[in-house]
Amino acid sequence: MTTKRDYYEVLGVARNVTEEEIKSAFRKLAFKCHPDHNSSDGAEDSFKELNEAYEVLSNPDKRANYDRFGHGGAEGYFGRGFEGFDFGGLGDIFDAFFGGATTATRQAPQRGADLRYTMTLTFEEAAFGSEKELTLSRVENCTLCYGVGAKPGSQPSRCPTCEGSGQVRRVQQNIFGRFTNIVTCPQCHGEGRIIKDPCPQCRGTGREKHQRTIPIKVPAGVDDSSQMRLTGEGEAGEKGGSPGNLYITFSVKPHEFFVRENDDILYDLQLNFAQAALGAEIEIPTLGGKTKLKIPAGSQTGKVLRLKGQGVAHLNQSGRGDQLVNLVVVTPEKLTKEQRELFEKLAQTMHPDQR
Repeated sequence: MTTKRDYYEVLGVARNVTEEEIKSAFRKLAFKCHPDHNSSDGAEDSFKELNEAYEVLSNPDKRANYDRFGHGGAEGYFGRGFEGFDFGGLGDIFDAFFGGATTATRQAPQRGADLRYTMTLTFEEAAFGSEKELTLSRVENCTLCYGVGAKPGSQPSRCPTCEGSGQVRRVQQNIFGRFTNIVTCPQCHGEGRIIKDPCPQCRGTGREKHQRTIPIKVPAGVDDSSQMRLTGEGEAGEKGGSPGNLYITFSVKPHEFFVRENDDILYDLQLNFAQAALGAEIEIPTLGGKTKLKIPAGSQTGKVLRLKGQGVAHLNQSGRGDQLVNLVVVTPEKLTKEQRELFEKLAQTMHPDQR
């Protein structure tokens, strides 16, 4: 014989807790244990145990009897079924608190599943926006029966076993009285209807796989990990429910020259000693093409020049960020004989502290 756990231990509460604390503990654990939310082995047994503990401890009389006599005393109240007592299965208490998956909700329209896709973009496509195409496979309503599941020209009929309710009541009689258990109808599996002539195309499911190519307009300014939602482009719903959504996450390739920082782009420009000391006009790359940049005389490593409006477009706003050009003065590692002589003459004319 299996030994039952202490009901207070099942709910994770002390013996002196209030009714409200018992109710709160049950709410928290019910979400974790309910079979509709937990597919692990033993989930149904765990919820049954939780349901049983709450049924006793939430009732002052049953709780007092349990505190005095333990499980033996509680059995006089729980699970014995007095005349007229109606216990609707494991989901009843959960449904009362949370609006769980009763027959009514099983027969109601159900929204389709969402789809997720990662789209790779070049640096420029993310900065300026682009038009792409996405090919995906998704579940849609059957094009022959339009999601009904029945052969065209026929209609599903009401289940004769449950008379369309999706549930059947099983009554058990014992020496203590009548015990009524409400279970899912075994013939229609809770649907409340029977398809006698299933659609030959979808075999009665009302849904089928299709491959679709969807045009995607990528907005200017998206960044790595930005997400875009396309409403209604997910999988088809059931029983006339609305389709799910398609969520696209963008992955942006790194650029050969630029590094993005918010909506600005960073670019390192290397200069030789002469360009830094005398100043120069140098052609550099930008997102819009090459442009000439004027380098002030006496520029030092770390000086930053700003090109206004040459960065990434602001997402869902007008305007663009800037391009920040970081100057890096490079010391030559090898010199020709002539260059060395020129540097030596220059060194003789310069004061040690001259900058």
